[in-house]
Amino acid sequence: MAKSFSVADRLSGSMDRRDEAPNIALAEEIAAAGDSAAVSELIALIGSGTTRQRNDAIKVLYEIGARKPELIVGYCGVFLEALGSRTNRQVWGAMQALDSVAALRAEQIAAELPQIIEAADRGSVIAKDRCTSILTKLARAGYADKAVPILVERLKTAAPNQFPTYAEETASVVTPEAKPGLIRTIRERLAGITQRAKRERMEKLLRKLNG
Repeated sequence: MAKSFSVADRLSGSMDRRDEAPNIALAEEIAAAGDSAAVSELIALIGSGTTRQRNDAIKVLYEIGARKPELIVGYCGVFLEALGSRTNRQVWGAMQALDSVAALRAEQIAAELPQIIEAADRGSVIAKDRCTSILTKLARAGYADKAVPILVERLKTAAPNQFPTYAEETASVVTPEAKPGLIRTIRERLAGITQRAKRERMEKLLRKLNG
C-alpha cells in the first residue's frame, strides 16, 4: 500500500465515489499485504469517523474478513458494539464482520448471542441472513446445543422468501434432539410457501430429514 495515502483517503467517500469499488479494492490490498496497521486505522474510523467514513470502514473491514479473517478477529468487541448503532448500515456490516470470524471466535460470539439476535431482529434481511450463518457456524464449532434450538425457533417467524434457505442451513447442523421440532416447523410452514420451486425444495428437505 502506498504510504503517501492514509486509509481514510482511499475510502469511496473520500474519493467522491458512490460505488463500493474503491472500498473493495482497498480491502483486497490490505488482506493481500496482511496490513494490520491499516486494519487498526479502519477500526479507529468506526469510532471517530464521519457517518460516511464509518460506513465505508465497516465495508472494508468485512471484505477483509471475507478474505483473511485473522486480520480482524481481534476486534470482535468493536463489531459487537457496532450492533447497537442507529445506522442500519453499521448493524449489518458489523454482523457480516462477526460472521466472517465466527468459526475463529466461537466462544466469545456464543456468549453474546442475545445481543446478536436482538440486532438481527431489528435489522435488515442481510442482518438476519448473517445471524443465521453465525448460528450455523457456532453449531459446527461445538455450540450446537445452544445454537440449533435458536435456529429452529427463528424459522417459525422467518420471512417466506428466506425460510427455505434458513431451513436448509438449519438442517445442515440439526441435532437429533432438535430434528423433530425442525420437521414440525417445516410442515407447518409448507402450506404458506406458494412458489413451486421453494415448495419442492422443502418437500425434498423433509424427505431427507425423514430418511
